[in-house]
Amino acid sequence: MRTLKDWSKYKPMKDERDEQIDNDSKSVSWAFVTTGIQILTIMCLVKGNSAWKGCLGALSIGLSVELLYKYLAYKERPYAWVGMISGLIGIACLVWFGITG
Repeated sequence: MRTLKDWSKYKPMKDERDEQIDNDSKSVSWAFVTTGIQILTIMCLVKGNSAWKGCLGALSIGLSVELLYKYLAYKERPYAWVGMISGLIGIACLVWFGITG
């Protein structure tokens, strides 16, 4: 019979399946966060709240990071250009929101 001391040494090894599940869970959770921010942006616009600028900035920066990551993987320039433009738009929206509130 194993003692508690023996079980404390046991560490399961991660395999490719575990890494794929981890990546998929992060992807799905990011999709839900993005959807939530989009809904929040629309709600802020409808209610006249200026927080839509910050939400739009966050969405643009998220899109930028996603596209720049694809550029690093595929080395295709359209990903880099659109990623940089959306990143600049996101930064501009966040600065605009920070200044005007």
